[in-house]
Amino acid sequence: MGQEIAAGRFRKQDFDAFARHLREETALLGDWFDTGRLSSRHGIGGFELEAWLVDSSGQPAPENVRFLEQVGDVPVFPELSQYNIELNTTPLAIKGLALSTMQRDLGHTWQRCEQVAAELGLDVAMVGILPTVRDEMLSIEHMSGMARYRALNEQVMRLRKGRPLTLDIEGPEHLHTEHRDVMLEAATTSFQIHLQVDAARAARYYNTAQLVSGPMVAVSANSPLLFGRRLWQETRIPLFEQAVAVGGIQDAAFGPVKRVTFGSGYVRQSLFELFVENRDHYPMMLPVDLGGPDECLDHLRLQNGTIWRWNRPLIGFDEDGTPHLRIEHRVMPAGPSVVDTIANAALFWGLTVSLAEQQAPVASGIEFARVRDNFYTAAKHGLGAALAWTDGRTWNLQELFRHQLLPMAREGLQGLGCETGEVDRYLGIVSERVRTGRTGARWQIECIERHGRDFALLVKRYLANQRSGLPVHEWPAP
Repeated sequence: MGQEIAAGRFRKQDFDAFARHLREETALLGDWFDTGRLSSRHGIGGFELEAWLVDSSGQPAPENVRFLEQVGDVPVFPELSQYNIELNTTPLAIKGLALSTMQRDLGHTWQRCEQVAAELGLDVAMVGILPTVRDEMLSIEHMSGMARYRALNEQVMRLRKGRPLTLDIEGPEHLHTEHRDVMLEAATTSFQIHLQVDAARAARYYNTAQLVSGPMVAVSANSPLLFGRRLWQETRIPLFEQAVAVGGIQDAAFGPVKRVTFGSGYVRQSLFELFVENRDHYPMMLPVDLGGPDECLDHLRLQNGTIWRWNRPLIGFDEDGTPHLRIEHRVMPAGPSVVDTIANAALFWGLTVSLAEQQAPVASGIEFARVRDNFYTAAKHGLGAALAWTDGRTWNLQELFRHQLLPMAREGLQGLGCETGEVDRYLGIVSERVRTGRTGARWQIECIERHGRDFALLVKRYLANQRSGLPVHEWPAP
């Protein structure tokens, strides 16, 4: 979805042509799976971090055009709304000092963003949902200017036959509103982690990423507020699912599976099953002729980019042109700090590797329905959730982290070749966050409990702590 498109209005022949390209490219990908053409490179990590532009009063600032004009050749790009930007970094093999290298690289990019923002009288915030954003701010006039976003909006509303999108979230408080465009999605900013995996083991790794999604969304929660209401610990989850609510595959157990989805079951044999689902069960949204040869899989990748699984399979290419598989883990919010972000990535990589390399596949130890329930329970209740696990027990999540998940993550990172000091540092941050219960979401809730619903004050204090560079468990009481 990151690529720009030339046209925003489509005719029947555009859909027919795109469908033909999609069939041909999916068949070619199937041949690559069958013949072992896909890369066996493994253990390479990367990520994308979305952020908010904020004015001096703590309000969202629709200024990404001016910001991007000034930022230079730093890897920063526009997002759906003019309030948001996305930061990219170079993927690295997860070994040695890779984690601290990633922190340094992200820190340098973030500092450049802070510098440019300050020159414009602005600030940048890494937070899942900016507490000061209001419903009326998310209007089409504040959509970024790329044709792909206008086309996406038009196609979502076409598939909904013009019916407004309904947002209905029940937490400690209740929020109900309607929206006539996709701009609700702009309220969700995330930290998207990639893990390149050996094609022969990709199905096992994908199912493991599903399993760990519940613990990951809980320990990273940073979005408890939306439009002045206190909702889920990670409100991004129901918000994003409802913000692009157009249909897809029909599942007998779960009913209609939406384009933003946790899925309906484990992958059985290979990730190719998901690309077949993409072809057969999801209406095309952006039927553009990208012009490249089938071997580039441009149409298949664009179709995949309009289906927002919380764990999404990606096709990329190694430097020598060999196609590879990545798992994109999309459950975590942005923030609260640079070092928290890298600690979250380290936890995901270590935990996923450890569990995926166990002798018994995770699918044999816990039903998918329980894994799915875990995800939504954890998003709703954060570290206070109780989750079913592969040993047949239901665990208090903080206890599960202490007794199983953190030791497993350590084992996984060491198995990848990360230096012991690296493992100690980043998993130590997660361990203290678990011990104290202080996530970004918990800090925000403490702030409104102490100071009332002065969301501008909350944002200003949040930004001050973010600039300190401290992990969130060390932030002073708000």
